[in-house]
Amino acid sequence: MDTMSVNVAAARSTGSIADARDRTRAFLDDLLPPAGAEAAHTAVLVASELFTNALRHAGETCTLELTAHPDSIEVTVRDPSPQTPRMRTPDLNSTTGGFGWPMVNRLTHTTHVTAAPDGGKTVRALLPR
Repeated sequence: MDTMSVNVAAARSTGSIADARDRTRAFLDDLLPPAGAEAAHTAVLVASELFTNALRHAGETCTLELTAHPDSIEVTVRDPSPQTPRMRTPDLNSTTGGFGWPMVNRLTHTTHVTAAPDGGKTVRALLPR
């Protein structure tokens, strides 16, 4: 099993988000056997969305962890906010969003949110490899 972690301490940093995407691509590029092109693209998109949402909604820090299983890729994001992601109607007329969590749920086999003892949460998404 392959794993990789990215720790970020910058709030709302687009550089941090780009770094998370780059490290996700590098992780996927090093897998043996490699993930398919579509699976890799989807994994980068899901990791980027979960990581971005964590920084946007939880603030200061979050952690991205990727795990490769024989038939799947697990994207895990931990953040200090106890607020769980929720489905809502996307807002087409302002910047409040609402697109990310439904997209993540459509692109993955499963998503799971676990409350952390310290008041934060862990969001896991499992994708086909």
